[in-house]
Amino acid sequence: MLLTAIVGTNADFSYNRLLLQYMQKHFKGLANIRIVEIDTLPPFSEDTPADMAVWRFKKAIQLSDGVIFSTPEYDHSIPAALKSAIEWLSYKSEVLKHKPAMIVGTSYGPQASSRAQEHLRQILASPDCDAYTLSGNEMLIGNAAKVFVDGNVTDRRIQAELEEYFVNFVKFIDQTAEGDDAMSMHQPYLDDAYINFPTGRLSFREVQQIFSTIPFEIDLIDHNDKFSWFSNKPNREHVRSVREIGEGVEECHPPKALPIVMKIINSFKDGSQDSVSRPLMMHGHRVLIQYYALRDVDGSYLGTIEFTGSVEHILNFYEQGAWSDAATGASQTDGTTGASEHAETAPDETPEPKPKADSSDGTSGASEH
Repeated sequence: MLLTAIVGTNADFSYNRLLLQYMQKHFKGLANIRIVEIDTLPPFSEDTPADMAVWRFKKAIQLSDGVIFSTPEYDHSIPAALKSAIEWLSYKSEVLKHKPAMIVGTSYGPQASSRAQEHLRQILASPDCDAYTLSGNEMLIGNAAKVFVDGNVTDRRIQAELEEYFVNFVKFIDQTAEGDDAMSMHQPYLDDAYINFPTGRLSFREVQQIFSTIPFEIDLIDHNDKFSWFSNKPNREHVRSVREIGEGVEECHPPKALPIVMKIINSFKDGSQDSVSRPLMMHGHRVLIQYYALRDVDGSYLGTIEFTGSVEHILNFYEQGAWSDAATGASQTDGTTGASEHAETAPDETPEPKPKADSSDGTSGASEH
């Protein structure tokens, strides 16, 4: 289980940060807690375009199973920086929608952050957030300077309350996930169904395994510019999640790549291009991303398919001289049979033209990587 824990202040030192760090260590057997800061986020404004820090922040929330908010109390409310961060998550975004949320907080005073936590619950329940907060559970840690010693919670009573709350939260996440999946679980599973193509017949199971086996990954953006499907290939270059299904192009691509991607999609829509290829370096190896316009038999635009795959093995063949004879026009044949040593390629076969490469900067590719 992956949880994202938000430090609810932009202060250099905060006991709320220490609280999350303690939880990260103390509950590592129950969940993987990833701590994120909000100090690099710009103040929210509708006129301020989302930058990479905002995009990464939203992605961290979207791809997590639940969110932990740790907030101090400023003037009977949450810090302005935390309110601004939540506005980034809720403005034209649904990453908090139905997301299980746990609220904790600590402060110097004896009442801890009780009023800030209550205010935060109201914010998360608003229509634009619509997060799921666990009722009947509170974690109010007052006198923070005495409770935390060398980064650890020393009060046994507080330890027990925190453990009970966290276990309840993990169960709450599991129950929420079961509720969201209930409809899909009751849908018929067409294990024996087949698709009849003009060139043959495939079962649904075969189709699924074909997409998982082919040596490149596929993503589909539909005609409404929504991310609608991806192949479930292991070890993907672009890591995708079912939580991203249905989000817009601007949400599933980082800001620096969005203009390039939209230029490609718009060229497919207006018919000026049908394919674009872009070489990139990703995860330390050479990758080719190929975009194709998906059209029906009448030529109407249905969406954009993105193929991504490593080309290291192909380049290694080339660098080892695999096509050296083809370059000179020579062919090594078996003297007894007349067969070409390169049995896959006929001597008079014309190689396919190289795909047209996009002139965009390859370093600002279609993913954060």
